[in-house]
Amino acid sequence: MKRLLIFTTALLLLITVGCDVRGRDGAPGASGTAGAAGSDGRSGASGAEGKSGLDGAAGQNGSTGQAGTAGVAGAAGAAGATGAEGAKGDKGTPARP
Repeated sequence: MKRLLIFTTALLLLITVGCDVRGRDGAPGASGTAGAAGSDGRSGASGAEGKSGLDGAAGQNGSTGQAGTAGVAGAAGAAGATGAEGAKGDKGTPARP
């Protein structure tokens, strides 16, 4: 296990140093291939025009209010009480001569 670890480390170190040195050489890299030209997208189809909405129904007329009932006639007043008899007057004083 220890040997495998040392071997892997040495290999990675060698590859890293090799790439680093190669990059410093200034050697030009291979040119890349040209990319494919993009195709034009299709135009989207236009949507169909929407239907017109139906006319709203007319509102219903309000009902007529009920007529008020007639008031009840007032009761007849009670007869007045008979007045009390007046008090008897005082006796008058005799006349002077």
